[in-house]
Amino acid sequence: MIEKKQSWTESLLVYKDIRMLRILLLGSISGFPWVLIASSLSLWLKEEGLSRSTIGWAGLIFGVYAFNYLWAPIIDRIQIPFLTKKLGHRRGWIVLMQIAILLSLLVWSFINPTQNLALLISVGLIIAIASATQDITVDALRIEQINANEGKAMAAGAAMAVVGWWTGYKLGGVIALFTAEFFENMGVVDYWQATFLVLGVVVILMNIALMFVHEPIETDRQAKQRETDKLIEGKLGSSNIITNFIAYITGTIGGPIISFFKKNGFAIAAGILGFVFLFKIGEAFLGRMSIVFYKEIGFSKGQIAIYSKGLGWITTVVFTLLGGVMAMRAGTIKTMFFAGGLMALTNLLFAVLAWTGKSELLFAIAVIADDITAAFATVAFVAFISLLVDRTYTATQYALLASIGTAGRTTLASSSGALVDWLNGDWGTFFILTTIMVIPSLICLWFIRNNIKIGAK
Repeated sequence: MIEKKQSWTESLLVYKDIRMLRILLLGSISGFPWVLIASSLSLWLKEEGLSRSTIGWAGLIFGVYAFNYLWAPIIDRIQIPFLTKKLGHRRGWIVLMQIAILLSLLVWSFINPTQNLALLISVGLIIAIASATQDITVDALRIEQINANEGKAMAAGAAMAVVGWWTGYKLGGVIALFTAEFFENMGVVDYWQATFLVLGVVVILMNIALMFVHEPIETDRQAKQRETDKLIEGKLGSSNIITNFIAYITGTIGGPIISFFKKNGFAIAAGILGFVFLFKIGEAFLGRMSIVFYKEIGFSKGQIAIYSKGLGWITTVVFTLLGGVMAMRAGTIKTMFFAGGLMALTNLLFAVLAWTGKSELLFAIAVIADDITAAFATVAFVAFISLLVDRTYTATQYALLASIGTAGRTTLASSSGALVDWLNGDWGTFFILTTIMVIPSLICLWFIRNNIKIGAK
């Protein structure tokens, strides 16, 4: 039977599903912490007089996102006392992490960066750990909103998750930057510390909104996990406290990995992991230093908020939704090739901006182009790894794939500031190098494109 291809209008109607609104909120909750440890922290340190290298190396706290899969099995299995019973397994974990972020913001509001840099970065690390842990369960809850056989709805859900993430990040950035500028103009000496208190209110509001996201009550996830434990116990040859514990630990940690390689085969699984690691390295190098570049070239916090955050958010929302439709119609792999090529080209616009000097028009064009390509790339990427996961290990497998993708973006990109310093502040050459960084991932994807087991190529 040949399936009739949907029209663009019919594809867009998928977004009317109430589940998409819930996924939008989950994405916002996931994106907002990046405002704190990316834009706000970087600009705070810049305005306190710290060097580009210091700001770049401070970004090593993002490295925890690359390793959150290590504790993802705990998120899949361990229940939080009181919170799980009252809110559900996934929502209980989210609220716990939100509380940790809120308390960290309160601590930040009392810190002087130049006098307590180590403490400031340590608290930033706590925020990063809480955010990375939160992402595990947010992604799991988002995937579990959609049935396993709803490929088109999964692509639409991926688009809404991306829109939500950028909404939390972009609009959260607008709030942070304008609030900081407002307090600065009012003569508040510690204007960033005061800003973090306002951002804490945003965290509280997000937790209230989370209560409207339904969590499926009935699930066979735990039953299937126990089946895996029993299978391992059988291999051990006996049943006692020790073997039961070994089976539990082995099933918790090893089950998701074995399932992934068994489904795809070793060669293709390794190829998938290689592509996932490499895909967004160039974008990460650019993104880590972008706000420092904007400041050095002469843009104010207000201009950065309008062009990079406000205008960028509108662009991201529109083209993420269109990217979701493209992924539904053309397939995720073709969409990733398309977005990867554009991602490399648009990085060159920032090189042009660096060479020509401050220009609001060129700044707007570069930001719009970058957000368009990032929107297409992220939708395809999220849909791609969402379709690969086994529902028995939703949190763990998604976290493993997502964190491998994050590894390249966080650990390697932490040297971005040092690279700019090594280039003696030659931003143009820096942006050309970020363009070249995109190519290896596309080569990797080309070799495995015909053997990846997902709903649609």
